Amino acid sequence: MEPVDKQLIVFDFDWSMADQDSDRYVFEVVAPDLRRKMKGLKDQIQWTDLVAQTLAEAHGRGITRAQIEHALKIMPFHPAMARAVDKLKKAGYTDFLCLSNANSIFISTILEDKKLTHIFSEIITNPAEWDGELLRLRRRVDPEGPQHSCTVGCSPNMCKGEELEAFLARHGKEFDRIVYVGDGSNDFCPILRLREQDLVLCRSHRGLQRRIDKEGAEKGLKAKIQYWAGAWEVEEIFATL
Repeated sequence: MEPVDKQLIVFDFDWSMADQDSDRYVFEVVAPDLRRKMKGLKDQIQWTDLVAQTLAEAHGRGITRAQIEHALKIMPFHPAMARAVDKLKKAGYTDFLCLSNANSIFISTILEDKKLTHIFSEIITNPAEWDGELLRLRRRVDPEGPQHSCTVGCSPNMCKGEELEAFLARHGKEFDRIVYVGDGSNDFCPILRLREQDLVLCRSHRGLQRRIDKEGAEKGLKAKIQYWAGAWEVEEIFATL
């Protein structure tokens, strides 16, 4: 691709930077019956609330902070992804933003384990904190306060499109190119905010591709789309940026 002076790479986290879904994987490791219970409740309870509820239930049965942290540290994370982001960060002309529906503790624990805490200038996600052995999680958008105004279908806990626009306004600088790496249907809203010179790296055969195929033209999607299946392909693409 054409060289640029300054670019922004926006990463979703689960199934985009990491090779699994952290909310689900933790319970698959520490308490598969709770993971099964989540599967049955996911259409009845808002997802962030459901994860918070399940963390509390896990704590109630004696599952420890160490067990949860261990699950996060063994969660699949491809070495090619780690190499790709580290190399671009060190080159000096790329800023990285994480825009995720996971939570701050899950993401920071994984990044620390992979020695990637230097990558992101900002991580926008649901806040979480340890209270002894209990991990307390809450929505980024407080259900008791003002709600976001998304009409594209973002979850109540966060509109990624509004968050991306707010980040760009806060940092007050023009990026010659924005690259968005995502996989899920909730990544559709932010990619609608991108320009013709921007690029979407969409993980194949997941929710984001389905929304692009179904609604992209109708909703006026402008950015270029490039599909990938494995982290080694992202590494190849990043080498051209």
